[in-house]
Formats: sequence, C-alpha cells, structure tokens
Amino acid sequence: MFAVLKTGGKQYKVQAGDVLRVEKLAANAGDKIQFNEILMVGGETVTVGAPLVKGAAVQAEVIDQIKGEKTIHYVKRRRKHSSQRTKGHRQQLTLLRVTEVLASGAETSGVAAATGTADARRALHNASAAPAPVAEAPAKPKRAAKAASAKE
Repeated sequence: MFAVLKTGGKQYKVQAGDVLRVEKLAANAGDKIQFNEILMVGGETVTVGAPLVKGAAVQAEVIDQIKGEKTIHYVKRRRKHSSQRTKGHRQQLTLLRVTEVLASGAETSGVAAATGTADARRALHNASAAPAPVAEAPAKPKRAAKAASAKE
C-alpha cells in the first residue's frame, strides 16, 4: 500500500519502510508522528482525495534532525564597481522512517500530528500572547471633557 502525502510545501509518494528527508518538523529523535494531509492512497483500490482523503494517515518515526548539503550563491557585478559576494546556506531537515500507511482510522490512532517548526512557534506564540480583557472607564464626550478642563 502506498500514499501521497503533503508536508513542507512538497508532496511525497511513500510506503511502509521508506526513509524520507522532509522540511524540519517540531519533533525529537525517536518520536512517532502522523501525517494527516494525505492526497492519495493506493493499493488494491486507489482513492484520490478532493483535496484530501478523509480518515487516511501516514505514521512515521523520527530518526534524526539533520542539515542538508550546502548551497552556495555567488553574485558578481562588474560595471564600474567590481564587487562580488558569496553566501552559503544549509537547510534544516528531518529524517523519517515511514512505519505504517492507514487508509482509515487516523482519528483514533492516538499519535501526535506532524507540525512544522513555524506551526509550532505560531501555536506557542498564540497561547502565550492571549490578551486579558481590560475594563475601561466610559469615555466622556469631547465637549464635556473640554468644558471640565476649562473650569479647572
């Protein structure tokens, strides 16, 4: 059985036992996670989602948090000012081993959903930044406030 899942803005065709390198997820080595955004499930019968297959999931185990190979960006401008610049970047990745493809029953599995680091930061920020309601005094009309200040 295989599935097509979506994570980190990319789509991957996976089956049990596959090892994937995906965009960094908020999980530690050894954690079990579950991908709920499944676009297609195949086997004896093929189920294509519109846009997602309801109840389907892919479970995986996090092997490690790694960095990808270094990409180098080189810029050279030559007219009148001879300048050059080199920049490098290594993408943060998560190494996964797919353990199981579920065609149904994803809601009752009890495995934590896979979230990216941006999603985790956003959820943490929203939980800590909930403003407390502040009771304010009713505002005076401008004319009354102006007259009160003139009398003083």
